[in-house]
Amino acid sequence: MAEHTVASFDDDLREIGQIIDGMGELAGTMVGGATKALLSADVALAQRVVSDDIVMDERQRELDSRAITLIARRQPMADDLRSVLGAIRMAGDLERIGDLAKNIAKRVGAVGENAVPRDLSHSIEGMAHLVLEQVDDVIRDYAAGDAAALTRLRASDESIDARYTAVFRELLTYMMEDPRNITACTHLLFCAKNLERIGDHVTNIAENAYYILTGEQLPPNRPKRDETAAA
Repeated sequence: MAEHTVASFDDDLREIGQIIDGMGELAGTMVGGATKALLSADVALAQRVVSDDIVMDERQRELDSRAITLIARRQPMADDLRSVLGAIRMAGDLERIGDLAKNIAKRVGAVGENAVPRDLSHSIEGMAHLVLEQVDDVIRDYAAGDAAALTRLRASDESIDARYTAVFRELLTYMMEDPRNITACTHLLFCAKNLERIGDHVTNIAENAYYILTGEQLPPNRPKRDETAAA
């Protein structure tokens, strides 16, 4: 392969990486914005998050188009092909994170005009903080080529599952204590579930990023705790 062709291919890969970085940054903004809007009953902020999902979808389509064109023109092999296919998978998970953040934002109006009660907001805010940390960390660890950190991040999804179980039980208690809370708490329960699912998509990104960096798959027996059925 001529030197200029190699340089062009590297430029193509770099541009795909930049799109992934941008999608990761936008995903973090959307998750943080949706959570803040939910806890403060900020309908205007919630609407901005909903609008951001259009941008996220456009970025995924751009990445898919660039990746398909790169494969068709360059016919990459081995490590290079792994990087391109891995980027497509990561973009899909980031797009789904955007969808889930949008779903949280769309429930802000349904929860009500008043902010979430303090005892509930503390629990949901703590869970959202963990999720947002993971969204930020997974893109940073991938960009840094830190496979060990990606392995640790994948394992930390169990802490989000435990938080979700705690929030689930707290919401049930709150509804039983005062039936007037049932409607708002039901919406909050869906929001908490969306946060838990965002954690799952972060785990998928970590697994794909690890594979891109090392060429090896992480063990399939990832811990997964969901004790809400028992509740």
